[in-house]
Amino acid sequence: MAGTLRLIGRSALLADGGPGLRFVVEGPAGHEAAFAVRWGGQVYAYLNRCAHVPVELDWEEGRFFDADKLYLLCATHGALYDPATGACLSGRCQGRGLAPLAVVERDGHIYLVEESPDS
Repeated sequence: MAGTLRLIGRSALLADGGPGLRFVVEGPAGHEAAFAVRWGGQVYAYLNRCAHVPVELDWEEGRFFDADKLYLLCATHGALYDPATGACLSGRCQGRGLAPLAVVERDGHIYLVEESPDS
């Protein structure tokens, strides 16, 4: 996997369907909110932005899963997203899903894979 690794947190902070880990990434428009969650034993990360209207998803800081801990939920619009793919399953997403971010888990830590400027 090309790019540099940036530590975003300890693996122990994420439990399946539990609270997520918020962090910030640099995007074209500057700093952008992002989050990582654990689902099915794997860590997934996305920009913290609903596909319907660009608002953050969490209903309480770091809380992204619905009450049944099956889907990621936009607290503002009620859109439901697949935690493993970011695909919109329900709501006004019009075929758009969450923007994924590359992460890896190594030695008890979670790292964001940042693209190298020359890649």
